Amino acid sequence: MTATAFDARPAGSRQLAGTGTLLRFALRRDRLMIPVWVGVNALMILSMPNTLENLYDSPADRAGLLRDTAGNASFRALIGPVFDDSIGALTAWRVGVYAGALAAVVSLLLVVRHTRDEEESGRHELVASGMVGRRASLTAALLTAAVANAVLALLVTAGLAGQGVSGALAFGLGLAGVGMVFATLAAIVAQFTESARPARGLTAGLLGAAFVLRAAGDSASDDGSSALTWVSPLGWLENLRSFAEERWWVLLLFAGAALVQGMVAYELAGRRDVGMSFLPTRPGPALGRLGTAGALAWRLQRGSVLGWSIGFFLAGVVYGGLTDGVADLVGDNDNAREIFERMGGQAGLTDAFLASMVGMLGLIAALYVVGSVLRLHGEETSMRAEPILAGAVSRLRWASGHLVIAFAGAGLIMLLAGLGFAVGHGKEVGPILGACMVQLPAVWVVGGLAVLLYGVLPRAATAAWGVAGAVLLIGWVGPALDVPQAVLDLSPFGHLPKLPGGEMEWGPVPALLGLAGVLVAVGLAGLRRRDMTT
Repeated sequence: MTATAFDARPAGSRQLAGTGTLLRFALRRDRLMIPVWVGVNALMILSMPNTLENLYDSPADRAGLLRDTAGNASFRALIGPVFDDSIGALTAWRVGVYAGALAAVVSLLLVVRHTRDEEESGRHELVASGMVGRRASLTAALLTAAVANAVLALLVTAGLAGQGVSGALAFGLGLAGVGMVFATLAAIVAQFTESARPARGLTAGLLGAAFVLRAAGDSASDDGSSALTWVSPLGWLENLRSFAEERWWVLLLFAGAALVQGMVAYELAGRRDVGMSFLPTRPGPALGRLGTAGALAWRLQRGSVLGWSIGFFLAGVVYGGLTDGVADLVGDNDNAREIFERMGGQAGLTDAFLASMVGMLGLIAALYVVGSVLRLHGEETSMRAEPILAGAVSRLRWASGHLVIAFAGAGLIMLLAGLGFAVGHGKEVGPILGACMVQLPAVWVVGGLAVLLYGVLPRAATAAWGVAGAVLLIGWVGPALDVPQAVLDLSPFGHLPKLPGGEMEWGPVPALLGLAGVLVAVGLAGLRRRDMTT
């Protein structure tokens, strides 16, 4: 198409010119990220019916669970209310909030990556210099998120159809709705920040606020009727009541919110210059305040460390507070007790629950360390590393600043998680702190794999997210599905002692530490020898 023909097109068409090409390019770039995280989410959901059937194999058991949950405000805050004792309804209850939150996280990451990230790196300006409409990039980003959420909805609907087609369809559409609400919210936030990092952080903070509002509302009401629950999109997912006389009109809330937010994002995108933002960027520090590469790395990552630290401390407080009520919820259900023991060891139920929750936070800490390590990759591909390395700073010195924050930050957030458990539980302070810190060797192995991929195969560096997702899937779903121990051992977390309550086995700790050290060393050696990407 010639430039004259392009200019002759209707104004609306010109605004979206090139959207299809950008969408195909975005899907090609995310050909690993989307399948991995959508697959992890879908497998987490689809594995639950079989688990629940094994746990609660009679109507009486399921009715008892319904009664116990209705009277336990702490578990309602953590998971949400349950509206029916069918396997489908219990599945939506057990994983709905967390599956919705994961769909939201993936959606916001996709949108920020293909909007603000592209502008920050300068690639968007290059693309926009061709025959590409002003809103084509934003449209392609939202369509990429829509594709990911549509695939998730299709997988969930098909996988849960055996529990009831109507409920499966409602649940799948609800999850996609949560994802699109936060995708369009991220599109708005991206217009107000000049950097991708605060855009991701602010949108993730809004997701955290939505979770807290839903939790507060559910703790106050056992039927999801609290006003605080209705403020949160995660609360809308609950009140859709999949597999329990579905409220189809709730889907209009998702559609309306996504439509309004999308319109706001489009309006804002048309009113600012490329690379600029509506909120002014604060000038950098005065000369001399950042004298080392490590100080720069800390300035770049301190917000992330603070956010993860607060989140882990609060999670520890919440899980610690739930510990005393877990015995009442499990009761004499041998199957439920067995799953806790597979996750947390053969100790008493309280210790097994604590160990399983500590292990879960360890798995999530692996996501932090991967994201922190891959900050190196972002700095390199955006060409911000080049001016630093052009001076007297060596590659190893530059990388070590970020790696210290990644690995030491993992230690900090696990320490704060232990303190949170101690505050919430009020007992066994020393053993709980020790249990949290013993997760670090496995966390660092996952971080070491990220360093290895970045240093040796920089184009495949984002595959570290796939590794973290696989580890999370094995640790989260594996025990519930009673998978063979050989599969659990594929994860470094499968070799750790189950604490508190179990026997401390020192052998795996130095072995995992040594493996993490080797992976980091090989990765840094690769970084030192290879060409820097442009």
